[in-house]
Amino acid sequence: MEGMMMHRPLLVSTILEYAMNAHRKAGITSVRTEGDTHSYNYPEAGVRIAQLAHALQARGITLGDRVATLAWNGYRHFELYYAISGIGAVCHTINPRLSAEQLIYIVNHAEDRILFLDTTFVPIIAAVKEHLPEDMTYVIMTDRAHMPDTPFPALCYEELLEGQPGQITWPEFDENTACSLCYTSGTTGNPKGALYSHRSTVLHAFTIAISLRHSFGEGRAILPVVPLFHVNAWGLPYAAPLVGASLVMPGPALDGPSLFALMDREKVYSAWGVPTVWMGLLAEIRAQGRKPENFGDVVIGGSAAPKAMIEGFEKMDISVGHAWGMTEMSPVGTHGCLPQWMEALPFEERIAAKAKQGRRVYGVDLKIVDEDGRPQPQDGKAIGELFVRGNAVVSGYFRNEEASAKALDAEGWFGTGDVASIDPDGFLVIQDRAKDLIKSGGEWISSIDLENAAMSLPGIANCAAIGVPHPRWDERPVLVAVASGEARPSLDEIREHISPHFAKWQLPDDVIWVDALPMTATGKVSKLNLRKQLVDYEHPELRETA
Repeated sequence: MEGMMMHRPLLVSTILEYAMNAHRKAGITSVRTEGDTHSYNYPEAGVRIAQLAHALQARGITLGDRVATLAWNGYRHFELYYAISGIGAVCHTINPRLSAEQLIYIVNHAEDRILFLDTTFVPIIAAVKEHLPEDMTYVIMTDRAHMPDTPFPALCYEELLEGQPGQITWPEFDENTACSLCYTSGTTGNPKGALYSHRSTVLHAFTIAISLRHSFGEGRAILPVVPLFHVNAWGLPYAAPLVGASLVMPGPALDGPSLFALMDREKVYSAWGVPTVWMGLLAEIRAQGRKPENFGDVVIGGSAAPKAMIEGFEKMDISVGHAWGMTEMSPVGTHGCLPQWMEALPFEERIAAKAKQGRRVYGVDLKIVDEDGRPQPQDGKAIGELFVRGNAVVSGYFRNEEASAKALDAEGWFGTGDVASIDPDGFLVIQDRAKDLIKSGGEWISSIDLENAAMSLPGIANCAAIGVPHPRWDERPVLVAVASGEARPSLDEIREHISPHFAKWQLPDDVIWVDALPMTATGKVSKLNLRKQLVDYEHPELRETA
């Protein structure tokens, strides 16, 4: 028997409408690329979002069209999020840290119609424009007074809004309609697109608002240091308006002193980002001898947070939430809020619990399986490959049947490629990542892509790229290579050879020459044994400071 209830579609536009009505005093403060600070409330944001939506429709943007953004965290980027998805189009956020090759691929693969970009990213587009769609429209996210010279025709964002109505009746459509698109370069080959629906996005906003309870609260100020181009800033642009929290957008300045000053001035309560950012902030806190006023909560994700970092924050009465997730999960899968009974434990035991990857959020199921796909007990001892399912987990990749076919197991669970254990209290511990991935500063680097590029260089017979520990970036790539003759290419020669295919930060930091690589029984390089052989290896930067 079916229930006798109304069915209202879960649409992103309903979050904005709710915030405009129920949380009129909350809003957004942004550090702008123009050099000043901009503030407004959600009702004022709604007027500009309506104008932008009308402007997009006037340029022929309709249901399903992809509109790209290349921008920092700021109020105009927030406006794009809601205006694009509100009219049924797809907001495609682009990571400016991608290599030119990857950026060209994803813009063409997505078939973006319009590209909105911050002034600082004009050189990136200028360098690749000839490889982008001919009919692309470019919009610079500034006013006329700050419009930069561009080697390509470009519209002015503020002029686009001028004269447009400040009200709109948001269209209703199926809640399974796509609303945003994020590409992940977390595996081999070309980046793969995760296409999120309105339904999955709204449910994910509910999920994190409920689960990360320490961070959210009406009237609180939350700082997304995690970029809007990094899996929609982990859902913050949706969850914050929902609960009546204000967003403080940091713009391009993410160094410790800049973040400290902004957080202090705007009385930020909760800040979200990857560990590398917090190292700079902690250093500034120590230099100032105090924490920013009102700072009481930090969410750390993207890569594992060092135990010393968690201790550092907790000793200053800043609650640490250690989260884990993936682009394919919208992205939050676990949270680090301790259950109430654990809050009473001694300090060391609380830190040990917070150093784990946390417990699952509502709406995400976890299982670990052995090599034969058999589920393993969640006893904290058994280790297996981690699979997930949920309302905000992808069921495949955008326009990529081959990758989609490999993504799910026979029961429809998504394979993360991580090896993990889960303890009886529900805490996830990532034991190892997929062997071919290196994570540097919260960003993925494909070791197989590095290896393939390096082995196209004469002088290298075989090689393996592995991640080695780094105090700031978590991991950095190094190349372990076997020479094909007497001559051995230098590190600079290798970097120069492969640089057309990678961003600068993805290039290896060192090359280690060996006579042979350890192999598995199936003829593959054994990364496990290679790591064991290099257990005493020190990154060049560590050697220099020793």
